Amino acid sequence: MSIASRTDTSTLGRWWWTVDRWTIAALGALIAVGMLLTMAASPAVAERIGTDSFHFVRRQFAFLPLVVAVIFTVSLLTPRKVRRLAAVAFVGSLAMMALTLVVGVEIKGATRWLSVAGISIQPSEFVKPSFAVVAAWMFAESRRVPDFHGAWISIGLFGLVSALLLAQPDFGMTLVVTAVWGTQLFLAGLHLIWVVLVAAICLGGIVAAYFVFPHVASRIDRFLDPSVGDSFQVVKALQAFQDGGIFGRGPGEGRVKAVLPDAHTDFIMAVAGEEFGLIACLLVVGLFAFVVLRGFTRMLEEENLFVLLATSGLLVQFGLQSIVNMASTLHLMPTKGMTLPFISYGGSSLLALGLGMGMVLALTRRRADPEGID
Repeated sequence: MSIASRTDTSTLGRWWWTVDRWTIAALGALIAVGMLLTMAASPAVAERIGTDSFHFVRRQFAFLPLVVAVIFTVSLLTPRKVRRLAAVAFVGSLAMMALTLVVGVEIKGATRWLSVAGISIQPSEFVKPSFAVVAAWMFAESRRVPDFHGAWISIGLFGLVSALLLAQPDFGMTLVVTAVWGTQLFLAGLHLIWVVLVAAICLGGIVAAYFVFPHVASRIDRFLDPSVGDSFQVVKALQAFQDGGIFGRGPGEGRVKAVLPDAHTDFIMAVAGEEFGLIACLLVVGLFAFVVLRGFTRMLEEENLFVLLATSGLLVQFGLQSIVNMASTLHLMPTKGMTLPFISYGGSSLLALGLGMGMVLALTRRRADPEGID
């Protein structure tokens, strides 16, 4: 039985009949998988660092109701309100990113976190979805109003975000933001010379980062030749997939989580591969692919440029973050400390992803006026 009839004109009724329920189901499945893998991977990590076994489990589960509330609340918004929310979130997260350079907490050589009431917040996580929407807004306005220099404003904001990310430093997230912004630049229909210029800058930036940032050079060198440095986590992760085989060793029977420092975050798929096997991992990959492809399918008939660009940017970001995490675990690319959406441990990541996917659900809702944003 449906929770609301088609004649229900309440806010909840309109939401139920216009939102993409298949995407909601897929996101719910990813959250459920994340809960299961957090319980499987994090107790061993907690015990190894001398804290309570369920330390990470309790912290992660405490965020989940808030994340669900964020997804639901944001999905109720109109495209215009999504745009306003993104603008506020973007300004706030930029200010907090600047603040991390002054009073931020340094972890593993990077200053990306602020400590608030004993809780670590990573502002750059919230910049990703909010900037994708703001950039889409600027590109769309530049097409709608010829005298409005939205493209140049977007370029300036991109430069500011990149500068703050590199100052932390966080080169990996800079690449993700660049890829998302470059995709929107291409879809906005701007001259091809801009796309070529951005691609050239990205390639030049990667080369420059190799010589400027020692940790970037180290990761690339270890990827090309594992013998030149410490590749312990990647080696153990690959061994875990091999040991898990097709069906896995069984829930709770994994061994890799006892030795991998980041088993609950960056390398959580290694735990999934060892305990639940190849088939379970492929199902997780399928869920990520479904969310992205389903979102783009909903955009095939979209007539509003802002909605098209914003949704595309958010989906590319979601898919790219998933690919980077899993490819790093499988040694298909240099390691990058990036969480697996809705699965890896991390409160800031969960909330930012909830914000981003709530925006996707809001923007992909069926609207009475396809060309409008109200």
